[in-house]
Amino acid sequence: MSKNTFYISAPFDTYSGYGARSRDLIKAIIELDKYEVKLISQRWGNTPWGFIKNNPEWEFLTKHLYNQPQMTEQPDIWMQITVPNEFQPVGKFNIGCTAGMETTLVDGSWVEGINRMNVTLVSSEHAKKAFLSSTYEKKHVNGQSLGQVKVEKPIEVLFEGADVNIYKVIDLLPKNEIYNTLNSIPESFAYLFVGHWMQGDLGQDRKNVGLLVKAFYELFKNKSKKPALILKTSGSGASYMDRNEILKKISQIKKTVNSTNLPNIYVLHGEFTDQEMNQIYNHPKVKAMVSLTKGEGFGRPLLEFSLTKKPIIASGWSGHIDFLAPEFVSLLPGKLENVHDSAVVPNMILKESQWFNVDHSATGQYLKDVFENYKKYTDGAKRQAFKNKTEFNWEAMKNKVDELFTQYIPELPKKVELKLPTLKKIEMPKKPTKNG
Repeated sequence: MSKNTFYISAPFDTYSGYGARSRDLIKAIIELDKYEVKLISQRWGNTPWGFIKNNPEWEFLTKHLYNQPQMTEQPDIWMQITVPNEFQPVGKFNIGCTAGMETTLVDGSWVEGINRMNVTLVSSEHAKKAFLSSTYEKKHVNGQSLGQVKVEKPIEVLFEGADVNIYKVIDLLPKNEIYNTLNSIPESFAYLFVGHWMQGDLGQDRKNVGLLVKAFYELFKNKSKKPALILKTSGSGASYMDRNEILKKISQIKKTVNSTNLPNIYVLHGEFTDQEMNQIYNHPKVKAMVSLTKGEGFGRPLLEFSLTKKPIIASGWSGHIDFLAPEFVSLLPGKLENVHDSAVVPNMILKESQWFNVDHSATGQYLKDVFENYKKYTDGAKRQAFKNKTEFNWEAMKNKVDELFTQYIPELPKKVELKLPTLKKIEMPKKPTKNG
């Protein structure tokens, strides 16, 4: 008896957060060995394409590629890993998968997308809450009410599991270009930030990179002993133009600080493999990760960095709170504020929604204290690493996938090969001869 067909449309061949999420989830589904998996490759915004070719360990995914111009059969199970307004119920059973929204509300088109699927998997409790909190009155173009739009289909949380075979403590780092580059900076203590620098005025971009740069300059200006800040960041790609734009933003912020004696900020730009990212995390000059993010659907770099047993300073709100414990890391206080006009994205980041604004005073206090009293924070970092290695690893995520699929996917008719019995050859009577 054949397996049910399981078609997955996802940006698994892109250098993006959604790309990483897609690959991990697809691998888990393949390894369950319960379905005939077929993959449809999708782009993801302006993020670079061609991840599989540059990462041979993922080449096995190409065996499952569905390269036909259009489907010739209805999938038994259909999954889309994307933003919900793109969800379409193509299969007999339909699964949506999304990181959700980083703010307090999602657009009405996203809620309608959720309702088109049989079940949707989100990355965090924060994302689930945002969907359930979003209720709208839908109106016709003539102003007539068409009723209330709210979530009516199941939403389940499926965390993003880290590969603990890659993200871990490395005692002996390879002496490669990454090692030599980081080793060449004069500072012995560096904070690390990882994430995109998105649209928005100073202090208004979602990852809050601009405010981090400003706060770092102001806090450590004129100090005789200074840490460094390493930004592993980009806008939307790995081009020279993108890198120059990042450097330009830093330069503009630097000019607003009233001092010529400032700490150094370094930029790592371009695409790195998982192994290379773990080497960055493990470099002895990288002492802690910092994120003043306004909101996360999950916060994958924070999870992966935590496995190196180094301290973390992060905003105390949104998706990463699922796996960062306040007793083990430094979660910054703050308050919810409306999204600034400069960060609004139509049908996505809504003007009427809110996200987190960290307390500036607390930010400075923690940055200063972790630098000056580092050992005070290392025990909690080790405990956080143990917790995440145990509870938020890829195998645990795979088990959760199996549990949720068992719960939600119904028994669907399977194709049965028609095997006819072997018939004996029938001898036809011979035509009589003249002599017979």
